[in-house]
Amino acid sequence: MLAAKGLHKIYKNGAKELHVLKGIDFEVEKGSFVSVQGASGAGKTTLLHLLGGLDRPTKGQVILDRHDLYKLGDKERASLRNKKIGFVFQFYHLLADFTALENVMLPAMIKGAENKKTIREHAQKILSDLGLADRVGHKPSQLSGGEQQRVAIARALVNEPEILFCDEPTGNLDSKTGEEICDLLCNLSKEKGRTVVIVTHEKSIAQRAEKIYNIKDGVLSNEAHPPK
Repeated sequence: MLAAKGLHKIYKNGAKELHVLKGIDFEVEKGSFVSVQGASGAGKTTLLHLLGGLDRPTKGQVILDRHDLYKLGDKERASLRNKKIGFVFQFYHLLADFTALENVMLPAMIKGAENKKTIREHAQKILSDLGLADRVGHKPSQLSGGEQQRVAIARALVNEPEILFCDEPTGNLDSKTGEEICDLLCNLSKEKGRTVVIVTHEKSIAQRAEKIYNIKDGVLSNEAHPPK
């Protein structure tokens, strides 16, 4: 459902060039759980942003469900991203003055496909499914790190995306809570049929995936399978 072909990303600072991605090819099948691991600065987040339509490659293509993302106009790409893609980040990016429920409702309100009552009920169900039924009225400052990340995952799921991109989703959590979040992401793929792509520098997290890729100095290695 997702393919990258010959992706390059070069950042320029005056006469200097930083070649972050160097001709990456990458494919993800529908319903799979894939990880990209690599050290800090290897290009993981840059790759994720290009795959998700958040940044434009210097060269190359990203094909999502037969759509070439970077041949679309900005509004078309944003619309496709809102319908088909969910993002989970390391630092949650929840709105401090909004409750957990309001944070989850927001992307659906922006999409505007349903009335507010329907959106609220849908958001409440997702939060309940993620074990947060008694936290819907809490603001981010009243939630633990793990709870905030669950809210962020619920927000990413509210528009029923086909693919979920996770950028170091356990990087700001203790090891036990990180494992719980990883379990949740695994279950979303295995039990709910979601396509999940996670980038991480944590080997133990990466190896939970069905397929593992390694990125180093902007180059993606051959596919590696987790040990049995």
